[in-house]
Amino acid sequence: MHQRHDHRGMETEDVTHLHRIDPARNMARFYRMSSTPSLFGDICLVREWGRIGRPGRIRIDLYERVEEATAAREALSRVKRQRGYRDVYGV
Repeated sequence: MHQRHDHRGMETEDVTHLHRIDPARNMARFYRMSSTPSLFGDICLVREWGRIGRPGRIRIDLYERVEEATAAREALSRVKRQRGYRDVYGV
C-alpha cells in the first residue's frame, strides 16, 4: 500500500473502499477502512459502513503494531469480498 499524510501531517495508508450494489434487492452498501497512528503510538484501524449516500457507522480498533492492523484489515477485506463487495477506485 502507498503511504500518504493526513491533515496533521501524520502518515496514513490509502483507504480501502468497497461497494456492494444489488438493484434487485435495493442494496447499495459501502465499507471503508483506513489506518493511521494514534496520538499514543497505537495504530487505529478505522472502519465505516452503511448505505451509499448516507452517513455510516464508524468503529475504531486499536492495535499495538502495524503488522497486526494490516493483518486485521486484510482479513476483513477478504471476508467482505467473499460476501459480494467490490473495490471502488478513484474515491
